Amino acid sequence: MSAQIQRERKAYYDLLERTQKGSLDVTEWLAWFLATLHGAVDQAQRTLDAVLVKTRVWQRWAAPGSLPLNERQVKLVNRLLDGLEGKLTSSKWAAIAKCSPDTALRDITDLLTRGVLRKPDAGGRSTSYEFNDA
Repeated sequence: MSAQIQRERKAYYDLLERTQKGSLDVTEWLAWFLATLHGAVDQAQRTLDAVLVKTRVWQRWAAPGSLPLNERQVKLVNRLLDGLEGKLTSSKWAAIAKCSPDTALRDITDLLTRGVLRKPDAGGRSTSYEFNDA
C-alpha cells in the first residue's frame, strides 16, 4: 500500500489537505483510499503473476537430467521474461551478454534446439528470436 501511495503522493496530499481544511467529511478521502488500496492489490497481483510465470518457466527448462543453461543464457532468458524492450537479435544478445557475436549465436542456437526460444516468421537480416511460451 505504501508503494501505491508513494506513486500517487501528490493526489494523496492534495486530498488530505482538502479534507483537513474543509468540513472534515472524510468520505472523499475514504473513497480515494479504497481506490488506492484496490490499485495496490492489482499491482501486487501483477507482480505475483510475473513471479509465478518465471518460476514455471525455470521449472520447465531446468528439468532434472537436462544440461544447465550457461550464465549468459540465464541472464538473457530472465531479461526476456522481464519484458526486454524491442526484438531480441544475436547482436543485441552479444551486447547485453558482453560476448562475441559468434558466442551469442551459439547460445541462441542452443536455446532454439532446446525449444526455449523460437524464430518468428520474418527472417534474413531481420532475424529475431522470442521466448517459446508454448
